[in-house]
Order: sequence, then structure tokens, then C-alpha cells
Amino acid sequence: MAQRAVWLISHEPGTPLCGTVRFSRRYPTVEKRAKVFNGASYVPIPEDDPFLKALLFELRLLDDDKDFMESRDSCSCINKTSIYGLPGGGGELWPVVAFQKNDMIYACVPLVEQTLSPRPPLISISGISQGFELLFGIQDFLYSGQKNDTELNTKLSQLPDLLLQACPFGTLLDANLQNSLDSINFISVQKHPQKQPAWKAGTYKGKPQVSISITEKVKSMQYDKQDVADTWQVDGAVTCKCDLEGIMPNVTISLSLPTNGSPLQDILVHPCVTSLDSAILTSSSIDAVDDSAFSGPYKFPFTPPLESFNLCYYTSQVPVPPILGFYQVKEEEVQLKITVNLKLHESVKNNFEFCEAHIPFYNRGPVTHVEYKVSFGQLEVFREKSLLIWIIGQKFPKSMEISLAGTVTFGAKSHKKQPFDQICIGGTAYLKLHFKILDYTLTGCYADQHSVQVFASGKPKISTNRKLISSDYYIWNSKAPAPVTYGSLLL
Repeated sequence: MAQRAVWLISHEPGTPLCGTVRFSRRYPTVEKRAKVFNGASYVPIPEDDPFLKALLFELRLLDDDKDFMESRDSCSCINKTSIYGLPGGGGELWPVVAFQKNDMIYACVPLVEQTLSPRPPLISISGISQGFELLFGIQDFLYSGQKNDTELNTKLSQLPDLLLQACPFGTLLDANLQNSLDSINFISVQKHPQKQPAWKAGTYKGKPQVSISITEKVKSMQYDKQDVADTWQVDGAVTCKCDLEGIMPNVTISLSLPTNGSPLQDILVHPCVTSLDSAILTSSSIDAVDDSAFSGPYKFPFTPPLESFNLCYYTSQVPVPPILGFYQVKEEEVQLKITVNLKLHESVKNNFEFCEAHIPFYNRGPVTHVEYKVSFGQLEVFREKSLLIWIIGQKFPKSMEISLAGTVTFGAKSHKKQPFDQICIGGTAYLKLHFKILDYTLTGCYADQHSVQVFASGKPKISTNRKLISSDYYIWNSKAPAPVTYGSLLL
């Protein structure tokens, strides 16, 4: 997950080039890796001027760009992903992540760790999501509190130093550039008794503290069909922020599981981790989970960077999803009869920050009338959006089960833009759950603040928190003709 190059381009209609490159950064070490991975399909990063012209042409932002171009403007070339291919260097430079906001064009070229011929699916290129995160972070930094061109120019001049910290060697560590600006001491030359590493350009001065946050995201696809298995998965991330004095402070964090916790698998660690137990590295989701699976404690000794960073990522095979659901839709002329049943699993903490069920209706006219009965919570109707939101609240009732039944009537389709979805046609419909539970993880994973070891001057304040968040948590109409998978949603 790395970037080959990054650009910021101001769109200036009426000028000879219709734009100016305000900032660019190339990463030669990543470029060498691209040559190896891409092989014969490798296309080098062009200079700024050719890249500027090619990108503005592809985005249809040139002043004299009025003619139809088959390779760009045909119906088969409609772009919905902000991923482009640009001519250059004897081939096509792909993938180029680019989007325009506030007359500024943000662009980068992620590293693809395989050959580009044939093109791999976008979902397999992890650098694309990292590229979006980096560009959105730069956008937030440039325009948060920015009032005039002088402030914008000042922030642009700070980008080289900030990217040195936030994206060293093309690898994103922290997309919050403002946070880096506030916390990092930018002193280029200092005398220290210990050698300053090249990747750490400053040191921290202040009260020592260590913050550890565990975030688990649970996905689910539930169908209530005998011939189709429900699926669910948990992805976790441990984020750390270590404000410690000294050149190379050492920290060891231990992640633990309760007796009935689900083992962590597919663990990926930050480069700052100095050593790992082999059992941590070999635990894979491909293998069946049994009593012999390593269940911790998971110890991570490391030398922390200055900024907030993700210490590790992991997955886990939990036995059941936190909320089991049933959703059924029956169509009768201009009406839909819906039935929803939800059940919170008894092992899950019944204390939500929020919990909602969103029920959209695509490819229909506006909602004109709703008759319903809910056993718990309240229902909000957004007629023009053809959307029902069932606000469940912060707790399920003692029975752990709730239900919703009702009839939704639609008006005729008008020329106004109504919600459209190419998948949700006919009986194919879904309910999507949105929820967050604080001080809880589905695996049971936690970081005991008393087990955190810090080898640095001063006694730090140690804080820990954890949370469970829903992500792509779908319950599909049990009467739908065919199941919908994660893959089809990404097409």
C-alpha cells in the first residue's frame, strides 16, 4: 500500500494550460518497486506538464475540448469510480486517482503490486483506498479554516514537511495532516546523544501519554434462505498515539482475549513493530479454528512514530453475527407490504450509542402513504428519498427481539430524480443496519492499560478505548429471486 506520486492542480479556465501544478511529490523507492511488480506493463510517471495536460483532457476541463472523443466520451467509458487511465511514456498510466473540489484537482498514482495486463480488479488494489484517504486528508487540511489565498499558499508550502511525516516513502501513516502540524516539532538539525533515524524528523516535548483505540467493524449478508448461507466477518484495527520524549522510546502493548473470545487472525503490523511471536504471524483465516489456535496474549513491541498510526490490523471468525434479521417484501400493485424481525444475540452488549435500520426503496415513485406498527423504537419517513429509518435507540427490550410491519404506498414516477439502483430491481431489496457499541468488541479483544510497558523518561498517562461499528450490514428480502453478494455490490 504505497503511492508512486501525488499532485495538487488548480483549475484555471482561460489560461493557456487551463491549470497549474501547485504541488507534486514523487517517491523514487516506490517507482523502483513498480518497475519490478508491473514488468512489461510498467509505465513511468510523466513530468508535471504532460501529466497536467493529459489529466485535464480526461476530466474534460480544457477550454478547447468540445469535440467528441470515442475513447473518452462514449457510453462504454462512463466513469463512476474517479479512477482514470492517462496516455504517457509509451503506454497508459493506470490507475490514476483524481477528483475535483473547490477548483483544486487532487490526484495520485497508487502502486499496483502485480502486472497491469490484464488490468486487475480495483478491489484487489489496496493502494487505491489509501490514495483516496491521503487526498481527502490533504483536502481537509487545505480548506479547514482557510479564508483566503494567502492562507492556502501557506498551507501548500507546509505540505512537503507534513508529507514527510504523514506519508514517508509513499506509505500513508496518518491522513490527519492538521494533527501532524499541531503535534510535530519541525526542527531539521538537532544535536542528540542518540542518532536520529531518517524516518523521524522531530521529537516530542510535553506531558507523556499513550492512547490505544481498538475498532472492530462487522459486516454481514443475511438472506434467510435454506439454500444460501448467511455470511459475516469482523475486521479490527488497533490505533495508537504515543506522545513520549526521547529519540527512540520503546513501548510494548499486549492485546488480550476473554476465555470465550474469538482468536485474532490475518494479523498485519506496522513497520515500527520490532519483533513478533511466530504464532501471531501464522494465524490465518484460511485455517479452521480449533482449541489449538493461538489466543494470546498478542504482544507488540515497537518504537512509535510521532503521529497517530495503526499498530495492527486483524480479522476474526466470530461464531454468530451480533444482530440476526429477517426482511420480507411483498408487492401488491402500487403498495409494498414489509415485515422486519430483528434479534440481538444474547452475548452482545445491549448498550448502543445508536442503532438504526435504513429501509430504502429504489426505482419507484415517491412514498405517498405509510401504515405501520413497530414493537419498539420509532419510524421516520423520508418521502422524497423513498426511505424509511427505523430508529431503534440505545437498547433492545428485555426479549432482545423487535419487529416492524407495514404497508408502503408509492406515487407515480415523476421527472424528478428518484432513487435508482441497478441491483434493487423487482423483489431484490435490502435493509441496512447502522449501529455503534462503545467499550465493546465482538471478539472480546481489549488492551489492558496495566500491561502496557513504556521505556521512556517520565511516567505516561495511558488511556484505552474500544468500539464495535457496523459496516455493510445488509439483510436482504427473503423473497428475492437471487442472493446478492459483496462482489456484486462493488461492480
